[in-house]
Amino acid sequence: MLNETPAPIQSGKSRLSADKVGNAGRKKIAFLFLLFASAAYSQLIGPKIVVQQPEHDFGDIIQGEKVQHNYIVTNTGGDALVITNVRASCGCTAALPDKKELAPGESTNIKVEFNSTGRTGKQNKIVYVSSNDKENPEIQLKFTGNVVKQETANLKTSSGPSLELPKTQFNFGKVIEGKVVDHIFTIKNNGDATLTIKEVKTSCGCTAALLSKKELAPGEEGTLKVELNTANRSGKMTRNITIISNDPKEPQKYLTIYAEILKEGSN
Repeated sequence: MLNETPAPIQSGKSRLSADKVGNAGRKKIAFLFLLFASAAYSQLIGPKIVVQQPEHDFGDIIQGEKVQHNYIVTNTGGDALVITNVRASCGCTAALPDKKELAPGESTNIKVEFNSTGRTGKQNKIVYVSSNDKENPEIQLKFTGNVVKQETANLKTSSGPSLELPKTQFNFGKVIEGKVVDHIFTIKNNGDATLTIKEVKTSCGCTAALLSKKELAPGEEGTLKVELNTANRSGKMTRNITIISNDPKEPQKYLTIYAEILKEGSN
């Protein structure tokens, strides 16, 4: 007969040690998974800076003129966005944000002014905006223009229509949820040709915009009534309205409205 070698018998203590090692390994893997998931979640809910139109063309600028443009910056992230610094590429440009801290979903304007004194020809300028967006800590706002002397500008028979918005923002303040609030913005044609409003776009279905008239003669004023429906909304809100016209220099201009929606009975 063949001698069979009996299989080694694993003691209860050895099995217990192996189980402990296995459990420790699984716990370590679970810990690492939670660590990476937490890091990914933090990135997901962190602040995120977004600019609707990061580039702008002023067209022809008469030498000595100061021209302005508002860039709309929005926080599309899940945490407060803090604008830490705004600087321009030259001393001829000034830039200032209306607000430096934005709640999730909130927007603000960064007003950029270019002084064309002592400048001629094509201009390409950059404004650098720094924030606490870890994925995009610095963004660039760019604008171009062509500075011409007064005598050159006088050779032009028409500069075309020019849409002016004396006021580009309105804050409704605290509003009880469910109410419909409205504000009337003034629009004006500062050009020397008929201004045609081609389209008015709102950033959500909760906002409606109504023009008094679609065409304005040179020097004529009109109104744009903006309504905000707060039904099923809560917290701070920012909504943007885009006006598209035949203004050759700025075919798109923007309005911004703000509100803080409160539930009935809250302070």
